Amino acid sequence: MRVQDVDLSGADDPTVLAWAAKEGRIILTYDVATMITFAYQRIEAGLSMPGLFELSRRVLVGLAIEEVILIAECSLDGEWEGQVRFLPLR
Repeated sequence: MRVQDVDLSGADDPTVLAWAAKEGRIILTYDVATMITFAYQRIEAGLSMPGLFELSRRVLVGLAIEEVILIAECSLDGEWEGQVRFLPLR
């Protein structure tokens, strides 16, 4: 699901993170400049943050897809709560 699909296109990072927490959605983003700061702020404030995966634009599309599929198929519910990770994981 994309932010555009839920009428959050152009929304600021805290709004997107709050929506993701409410919906129990992990975020996958290229926004390595600001999203991580707001994610850590949520964690420090004791707010829900189901997980954030930051993806460098330099990662090949095929590798990014493989990583996302691996994470989706091998993760347990709630496994990424309160975590910020960078892709690729390897």
